[in-house]
Amino acid sequence: MLIAALDFVSILPIALFIAFAIGAYVVFDTFFNKRTRTDELLDRLKNPGEKSRDGNSLSKDGIAKILEKASPTLSKPFQPKNEKEAGMLNERLTTAGFRGENAVKIYLALKTVCCVIGLFMGGGVALVLGGFSMGTLMKAGMVVLLGFFVPDMILMFIGKSRRQKIFLGLPDALDLMVVCVEAGLGLDQAMRKVSEEMSETNPVLAGEFKQSNQQLQMGRGREEVLNELGSRCGVDDLKALASIIIQADKFGSSIAKALRVQSDSMRVRRRQIAEEKAAKTAVKLIFPLVIFIFPGIFVVLVGPAAITMINEMLPAMQR
Repeated sequence: MLIAALDFVSILPIALFIAFAIGAYVVFDTFFNKRTRTDELLDRLKNPGEKSRDGNSLSKDGIAKILEKASPTLSKPFQPKNEKEAGMLNERLTTAGFRGENAVKIYLALKTVCCVIGLFMGGGVALVLGGFSMGTLMKAGMVVLLGFFVPDMILMFIGKSRRQKIFLGLPDALDLMVVCVEAGLGLDQAMRKVSEEMSETNPVLAGEFKQSNQQLQMGRGREEVLNELGSRCGVDDLKALASIIIQADKFGSSIAKALRVQSDSMRVRRRQIAEEKAAKTAVKLIFPLVIFIFPGIFVVLVGPAAITMINEMLPAMQR
């Protein structure tokens, strides 16, 4: 029995590593694989005899199909209870860039998978180390709760990073759009030119302009497209830009002048944010100074004097 227990303990880290690797692969393949099925079909139509870009396309398609088939069943425990929660979840996914048809189901299925992985990992480790007890159940429950919130934290990080990229690249995009409009191009052509020129420097913002331009080409109204551009990104400056362009278009004022004023205001705001962060640096440095640096200085300066006082005073007290 002892030998079997030792073998089980030696195999457990390997099994946990394999389970964590599989879970991490599924999460990263789902969240960070930006190529949609439409893009792959267009590539196949362009190059019928050419294979896919990555050699693991079959395995990725297989995992995507498995997730797509299993997502309705796995997402049932965490389905939104009302339309308000469903709208908030859809808005979070849209802001983070996940706008597929099955994005909500796959996200909820990932939450279920993370909870199951957390249950097996946390429960198995707790049973091996502490045995079956109330403390073991509490530890397993905490790991399951952590697995429940892992997709939320990943989604929040991706959405925040995406909004930051859009905010930092918007003044440059507006400057380029001003140049295009003053050169004689229309607003639609200027948006297309911005999406083409910024595809490498800021692909997130370029993708948003490209999607809006495609919607305009499909016949949707400019006001509707601009309002949707501001709402789906979750950036206040982009919402203000959409409102300014709509008002300039309605009243017939110069769009180039409005874009230039908005670009200058965004640069001023970005400079103010940088100054605010620089002013907060002194306050933030207090905590590492007090926790890490001051104790070391205190030991170096006061330590020898304290040792001398102890060596001199203890014998005198004993006498």
